[in-house]
Amino acid sequence: MPQQAAAGRKMGNKGEQGKGSPAVAAAAAAFAEHWPDHGAGGKRTSGPAASISALLLDLIFPRRCPVCDRPVRPFGEEICRECAGTFERVGTQTCRRCGKRLRTPQEEYCRDCREQEHRFAYGGAALTYRTCAGALYRFKYGGRQEYASYFAGEMARVLRERFAQDPADLLVPVPLHRERMRRRGYNQAALLAAALSERTGIAAEEKALVRVRRTAPMKAMSAAARQNNLKKAFHASANVVKSKSIIVIDDIYTTGATIDACAEALYAAGAAKVCFLALSIGEESVC
Repeated sequence: MPQQAAAGRKMGNKGEQGKGSPAVAAAAAAFAEHWPDHGAGGKRTSGPAASISALLLDLIFPRRCPVCDRPVRPFGEEICRECAGTFERVGTQTCRRCGKRLRTPQEEYCRDCREQEHRFAYGGAALTYRTCAGALYRFKYGGRQEYASYFAGEMARVLRERFAQDPADLLVPVPLHRERMRRRGYNQAALLAAALSERTGIAAEEKALVRVRRTAPMKAMSAAARQNNLKKAFHASANVVKSKSIIVIDDIYTTGATIDACAEALYAAGAAKVCFLALSIGEESVC
């Protein structure tokens, strides 16, 4: 994660590369490799080596706030003090199956889950998509890999609340197809899984699930079209997932088609149980 963080900050600050020479960038990467600057709880680790590493990395490639995208203030935090609270948490009045907000406290399931069957057992999400959409776009397409640490903290809170009675063996990120991975350079779901693993101690396994078929973008697709688009798109490794309780990690949950397709592949490989945890979640459909 430290090397990924350094690389991500360089990618995200392309317009500011004049502030550091290649030699300085190489030094920062070396410091990050030998003296990791993030502990399991998301706070800086103690000791002079870790302090020097963190200081050097932040001076050359300042950590950006996921809300305002400016260098984080105060120094050493993951989000600006004045920006804290901007992202809206989903809360506890949620669908028992997918974790979407419910319209009334009398409901147990959202409209979407009442009208369709899902392959996953249940899941949850940390933030409402409408309040973090801009940050999520920068995280996925703008090289802001350092956002993963703050986002994982929000996801860890939901994991403790929603999955406390159902411990998982593995965190498995939703994979990108190799062509998309080559273009983007990183998988945002894998970054979230790795950061969440650091905070919780649950193993993250990026190679447990692979995307074997390239699929079309699904933003404008209906739920049925998404399901058809994702048929046989994933393959799971039986050696890794057999008899394991798994939480699939993704950046956003909308209709559940992607998680269902992942669950189908994981169950086919012998997984005992498949749940999901997403950074963000959309609204319940009203029509």
